[in-house]
Amino acid sequence: MHRAWSLETTGNQHGRVAIVTGANTGLGYETALALAGKGARVTLACRDHDKAETARRRMLLSHPSAQIDVRLIDTGDLDSVRRFADAFTRDHARLDLLINNAGIMITPYF
Repeated sequence: MHRAWSLETTGNQHGRVAIVTGANTGLGYETALALAGKGARVTLACRDHDKAETARRRMLLSHPSAQIDVRLIDTGDLDSVRRFADAFTRDHARLDLLINNAGIMITPYF
């Protein structure tokens, strides 16, 4: 029998490293908040630093011991994506979860 997903049935995420794009609002925010609450180290990958920092501070109010970083990325700019990836791989040995919440529909490369 199929059970509906719930945060309560989600396993412990301690030791996992996650990136969530568009994590300053909406589904991205809620996903990042849930992962942080379950113990993952979460990087909020966002275009606007101030909005991302505000989201990070709100998350820390709910989960004060959470490991939450902010990194800038514009998924519509491949140079920005490269800079993000280079910086992330310098600071992290691995990536366990990539949540591509934000993106674009049409690029000049298609």
